[in-house]
Amino acid sequence: MIKENTCHASTHPSQSGARVSQGLAGVRKAAKEGKERKFTALLHHLTVDLLRESFYALKRKAAPGVDGVRWQEYEAGLEDRVTDLHSRVHRGAFRVKPSRRAYILKADGRPRPLGVAALEDKIVQHAVTTILNQIYEEDFLGFSYGFRPGRNQHMALDALTAALKWKRVNYVLDADIRGFFDHIDHEWMMTFVQHRVADPRILRLIQKWLTAGVMEDGQWSETEMGTPQGSVISPLLANIYLHYVYDLWVDRWRKTRAQGDVIVVRYADDSVVGFKYQAEADRFLEDLRERLRKFGLELHPDKTRRIEFAVCRTGPGTKRGREARDVRLSGIHAHQRENPERALHREAPDGRQADASEAAGYPAATPCAYARPGGANGRVAQVGRARLLQLPRSTGKPRQPRSVSGTGNTALAQDVNLPQPDVAGPLDPNASLGEAVDS
Repeated sequence: MIKENTCHASTHPSQSGARVSQGLAGVRKAAKEGKERKFTALLHHLTVDLLRESFYALKRKAAPGVDGVRWQEYEAGLEDRVTDLHSRVHRGAFRVKPSRRAYILKADGRPRPLGVAALEDKIVQHAVTTILNQIYEEDFLGFSYGFRPGRNQHMALDALTAALKWKRVNYVLDADIRGFFDHIDHEWMMTFVQHRVADPRILRLIQKWLTAGVMEDGQWSETEMGTPQGSVISPLLANIYLHYVYDLWVDRWRKTRAQGDVIVVRYADDSVVGFKYQAEADRFLEDLRERLRKFGLELHPDKTRRIEFAVCRTGPGTKRGREARDVRLSGIHAHQRENPERALHREAPDGRQADASEAAGYPAATPCAYARPGGANGRVAQVGRARLLQLPRSTGKPRQPRSVSGTGNTALAQDVNLPQPDVAGPLDPNASLGEAVDS
């Protein structure tokens, strides 16, 4: 499902929350109306105003890149600087600088390599990301939550809670891609971007950022694959890559291969897929491994696991019920621990609560479950430093169907269970993408 993103007719929010130009609103409108359209002229949207807004959207205390320039230094004489930067970008005279290697510690104590971009690279990357978001926010599927405007890990857990609560899911696959950012294939990356972007100047900038290399201890090293974690544009490029490698494929898989319910939530390179039947969970895992191999990726053997979390009891004198289990979903909860002081539940920007229809893959008009993790039937419990998703426990009372109001925001009838289609339709706007998506 591609969730609609509604906003005012003339402007749309950027990643920083600022309003963007009417021209960018036109790009978004064109992207929505023409799902196979390629955009040949995008760089003219990179204006002095957008560069200035991008500068003020950056973190002011961020570490400098190889240029050694800090935010406060660049702000002095900003108007002259961004005017000159704008001229260089449009003349093709802008020179991309390599990233500076830095390290942070992972939760397990191992170092995570980061690439700190030069300040002007950050500014231009942010501006290009703002432009490209107008296209890809109309393409990305609803179950993708990581590093997208107006979405966060709390919403991902909200949607997951609702989907697990209302759908017939007995097995969960908690999957993590090993070293994803370090193993992005540059050739495939550019192929995927060119499905929608045909402006050679934008493509040249992306290619330069991918191959700019890394400086560490005064030594430059080439980057033949991967995109630096820590750069401004890397999250968008990662989402584009997984949109074609994973999202479209898994959405088609559950429509054509599954007989029972299948739910999906992805946050960056971490995903949770729920199944009704064990055989389908095992078959999906094997198919996923084969799918990732085609693009130079693999699942992390220690962070990928299948969990049987629901026990359905049947027999004389007993009622079918669901037993609560604590499920440690390593990937998404790792992002959740970044802001442990925040309550899990947050409302979406349009005022609606996260719903299960995105995870379950239903059209927008389908009644959907709103996640209420703080309610009586489902909650997130904190155990030590980890946050555990506690699944709902059946009250033992027979379920009674509920009616659904035909007006306003849709709500879920407790016993709404739509059948999987026997034959899947075309692969939405991307049916013509060939083997990269369809195989």
